[in-house]
Amino acid sequence: MYICTMKISGFTMVRNAEKLYFPIRESILSILPIVDEYVIALGTGDSDDRTEAIIKEIESPKIKIYPRTWSEKSFRKSRILAEETNFALSKCSGDWCFYLQADEVIHEEDLPCIRNACLQYLKDETTDGFLFNYHHFWGDYEHHLPYHGWYKNEIRIIRNGRSIQSIKDAQSFRNQDGSKLKVRKIDARVFHYGWVRPPELMQNKKKIHDGLHRGIKQAEKEYADRENHYDYGPLGRIPRFSGTHPAVMQENLEHHFWKDKLNYSSSWTPTRPLNKHEKLKYRVLTWIENNLLGGKEIGGYKNWELLK
Repeated sequence: MYICTMKISGFTMVRNAEKLYFPIRESILSILPIVDEYVIALGTGDSDDRTEAIIKEIESPKIKIYPRTWSEKSFRKSRILAEETNFALSKCSGDWCFYLQADEVIHEEDLPCIRNACLQYLKDETTDGFLFNYHHFWGDYEHHLPYHGWYKNEIRIIRNGRSIQSIKDAQSFRNQDGSKLKVRKIDARVFHYGWVRPPELMQNKKKIHDGLHRGIKQAEKEYADRENHYDYGPLGRIPRFSGTHPAVMQENLEHHFWKDKLNYSSSWTPTRPLNKHEKLKYRVLTWIENNLLGGKEIGGYKNWELLK
């Protein structure tokens, strides 16, 4: 049991979680033990959307749900995810605000480290937030992408009350004036399951995501002639994950029902544009980084100033 001498707010935004295979329940449960409240901007989903029911089944007094209507205007301007994230952030009352997207889960082994870092730097006004390590899973729960072009780190805890805002598609944060946050890297992991879905749901999710950037009608037009399932390519070429998953994901791992729809060989004739990690340039960069540079990225993504 943790003794609270500070307050941590968890927050997220979500809609249509079940039908798009977001592990929202697992995401919330993964950090619920160390947060004092969990703020959720819950977008109005489709008529059969059960997201609210799934969240309420957790039965935690920490959870605070705010119903939201997503604006089509914001869809067309690619602002909707950041806007909804910032709304949830505005309702947080903690000293620290812990953001997880609906497809991100924290390992229970990392909770003490996370809370200790928040406590250690609570009075250190130079620290705007904390940087986490990432595991990106691909196709199933056994393969991941330690590849160039897939961000290895991201900000997931920010200090409250500093006009810090979510940016772009809500992947990260910056100060209101656009300057980078000053953050400390901690030894904690985000397990990202955004690319672990049955192929037909992955294709639908991609269409919806593209709609967030180009508008719903445009996305519908672009996907009209495409296959109704997503091609993950040959998983035999993707590294296998050797660690353990968060305990809250155990039921999901056991209920992996689309293995027969995946290609576990190394052979493949692509019928779609290659994903970034499949292209020769990025495969070469990945080999250099992982085998010669100890995992250090060449000109990698860095949306922060790292404090020592």
